[in-house]
Amino acid sequence: MGNHKEIARNMKNGENSVKLKYVKLGYHYLISNAKYLFLLPVIIALGHLSLEDIVQLFQHFDLGLVSGTLVCTALTVCLITLYFSWRPRDVYLVDFACFKPKPALMCSRETFMRQTVQASAFTDDLIGFQQKIIERSGYGQKTYVPQAALEDLPMATMGKAREEVEMVVFGAIDELLAKTKVNLKDIGILVVNCSLFNPTPSLSAMVVNRYKLRGNILSYSLGGMGCSAGIISVDLAKRLLQDQRNSYALVVSTESMTLNWYGGTNKSMLITNCLFRLGAAAVLLTNKSSERRRSKYQLMHTLRTHKGADDKSYRCVMQQEDNNGEVGVKLSKDLLTVAGDAIKTNITMLGPLVLPVSEQILFLANLVGRKVLRMKIKQYVPDFKLAFEHICIHAGGRAVLDEIEKNLNLTKWHVEPSRMTLYRFGNTSSSSLWYELAYTEAKGRVQRGDRVWQMAFGSGFKCNSAVWKAIRSVNPAKEKNPWTDEIDEFPITVPDVQPVLAN
Repeated sequence: MGNHKEIARNMKNGENSVKLKYVKLGYHYLISNAKYLFLLPVIIALGHLSLEDIVQLFQHFDLGLVSGTLVCTALTVCLITLYFSWRPRDVYLVDFACFKPKPALMCSRETFMRQTVQASAFTDDLIGFQQKIIERSGYGQKTYVPQAALEDLPMATMGKAREEVEMVVFGAIDELLAKTKVNLKDIGILVVNCSLFNPTPSLSAMVVNRYKLRGNILSYSLGGMGCSAGIISVDLAKRLLQDQRNSYALVVSTESMTLNWYGGTNKSMLITNCLFRLGAAAVLLTNKSSERRRSKYQLMHTLRTHKGADDKSYRCVMQQEDNNGEVGVKLSKDLLTVAGDAIKTNITMLGPLVLPVSEQILFLANLVGRKVLRMKIKQYVPDFKLAFEHICIHAGGRAVLDEIEKNLNLTKWHVEPSRMTLYRFGNTSSSSLWYELAYTEAKGRVQRGDRVWQMAFGSGFKCNSAVWKAIRSVNPAKEKNPWTDEIDEFPITVPDVQPVLAN
């Protein structure tokens, strides 16, 4: 009986504590938003007044010069307060870091083919197919792969996949924290994207655990969103920063190779074995105006285009089983066509936001001529070189870069960061854009006021863009990034075919 009374007492105390908790919470929100409550009657009243009503109001109360000035000042203060309370907050990129693996993880073209043959999973025809791809990939001799891919008897396990992701993610974050000196408890938002490896607990939980981030952090793990997920992560962080005052957002982009090696016979699935490489990037964003001075860039626009409603676009990059039950990522023969369509849609929407008026008029006149007047004229391609000083295109493959360079009339200089990233680091998926921007910084090309366009595309099918404006010039002598020790070696001329040398 005594136990029952004790339980009842505890339940009553628990109910009281819960009630007190919600009373405190309500009080907190009331005090925090008091200014809006005080302004609400003013807003409602002003919404029903015309200019004549306001003039008559002044005449009715016969306000003198001093009183009228005070009222006008108060009204101005109210309007300014409303403006700064409701306008979108500026988002700044404080700094970013790209992981550079240790030399022991380098994978030359010869090493890749040796490991492919040693796997004893492929016929001579399939080995020759992969060698042809690697020779035409535009990759150099120093790209990186996980340790599991270099073992004599590769064993893809969950444990090794975790080790791979922890190495690249923690490596990138550690370098970012060393650069920014940010207090970990000030990070209120965390977004981690990795398309093909999504364990439980999540990758964002892995980061929270390692760095002991605060308990009320808004954390997200984005999976299955392809190579353009890095910009999606930035866009998500930007939207979350609009609701959190004076906060930081940590964005981490990577891809896992260990569990995604394909050992089957479908050639369209073997391509990914040849293309993906090890890498990760960590980015620190903030909406704190006090951080503007030391930040590198201001985020001007993010634009996302999704073509998934079209079946051909949806299925052009798909993880699935082959006829023998082996899981891999199948690349459709329509990939270049689908990518081109998604890119075209994205830049058509981006144009009005960034292009000078002169280019927009030419584009509109051409559009009217073709669509309305039915004139047989060539479609006008706006000159995006007038809108951006630097362009970072996802280093997804040589053929895609060739097409974008040709169709947008870009110069070799504009595409250089993408081509050199493809050569030095390979396709690192969603993190490749940051290796490209790091290349541009290491070359000393980023000057205050410069505009940077990042464009990525990937499964779904999606094409996404981010536009940044440099707040300050970036001095390469004071920068530490994966290019620092070897930037003088670039650019180099990459042959169309780079033969694999016989052992």
